[in-house]
Amino acid sequence: MTVRTVVTVGAGQVAAVAARTLRRRGFDGRIVLLGDEQHAPYQRPPLSKEFLAGREGVDSLALLTRKWLDANDIDIRTGVSVQRIDTATRTVEFDGGEIAADAIVLATGGRPRALATTGSRPDLVHYLRTLDDATALAARLTPGSSLAIVGGGFIGLEIAATAQSLGVTVTVLEQAEHLLGGILGEQVGRHCADLHRRNGVDLRTGTGVASVTTSDRGVRIETTTGGIVEADAVVVGIGIVPNTDIAAASGLAVDGGIVVDATGRTSVENIYAAGDVAKRFSPREGRHVRVEHFDNANRQAAVVADTIVGRQSLSDDPHWFWSDQYDSNIQFAGSASGTTELVVRGDTDSGEFSVFYLAGDVLTAAFAMDRGEDIMAARELIGRRVDAALLADEDTDLWEMYEEVEPA
Repeated sequence: MTVRTVVTVGAGQVAAVAARTLRRRGFDGRIVLLGDEQHAPYQRPPLSKEFLAGREGVDSLALLTRKWLDANDIDIRTGVSVQRIDTATRTVEFDGGEIAADAIVLATGGRPRALATTGSRPDLVHYLRTLDDATALAARLTPGSSLAIVGGGFIGLEIAATAQSLGVTVTVLEQAEHLLGGILGEQVGRHCADLHRRNGVDLRTGTGVASVTTSDRGVRIETTTGGIVEADAVVVGIGIVPNTDIAAASGLAVDGGIVVDATGRTSVENIYAAGDVAKRFSPREGRHVRVEHFDNANRQAAVVADTIVGRQSLSDDPHWFWSDQYDSNIQFAGSASGTTELVVRGDTDSGEFSVFYLAGDVLTAAFAMDRGEDIMAARELIGRRVDAALLADEDTDLWEMYEEVEPA
């Protein structure tokens, strides 16, 4: 089938990268981006950092400039709510009309997982997913104010670091006993917790939320440990729920995400999904996984675009993400599951070190604080047999090590 019209349901990172890749590959057909927000595609990572701190404005977030959109004949429609897809005719139905397409890309992302609250001031309860969310939260972060953050994941910790730098008193409540333990492991998570405590954040692990009440006096949180936290506002960062409603209503396979193969194909021909919403089959891991990271969205979107134009493409690199907190850059690659040994490279007390995760003698993941070069090399080493002593030795050139070791 000749593809002449491509429609993306969603107009964020995936849609922007897919559109760019299609045009780069020489696709000269119609491209339509349908987004439910009022904004053209923009970067989300800076929302919790540079934008929230006031160091970057809205214009700097743009993924596709108006000049590029016009020059490449991209039909972008914002503030559009898609109801369903007629899979038999590949017609996207939305408020105000419908569009027939030859290929459809579901790029619906996710929405913040909600926390039940009561009281007269629900506006004091914030989430951070969109540009509008970030704009509303930024208005709260005034010097001398106080902020409670429910959830000690990366989004919560980035907000904590930004707020603290603006002179806000910050309390973070994390239900798990160890910060980021499920992702980084207990030992590495402890170093991240120390970073925040050194910078003045009141970080409470093993502390869940029993109730949240809002009033004109602010927010009152009762914790599961019997404590009370009072603040001027609260941010909830307890994960996202993938936006699979449209896919499910349209009869696509859904299982904690839209189920797709390694190239982004859904259970219905010529309908694809990518990004946070996609539960993609990973040949590397031998199973379907859903990953909520910027880099993953970029890579999946490019593969989907290549597939649409008939170009063979596959990206199955180790997962990789980063986070800027205070003056520290944190990066992680791979998967820590199945770890049997941790190897530390550098001085943890200095705040500049790397940790390598091994399953037997195979490198499965790596963490780095202010040592980005180590992560770049580790991304190539993941899945290979390594010598733990050489990893720990700072005289070892990790890139040379890559050339010498064999895949597991």
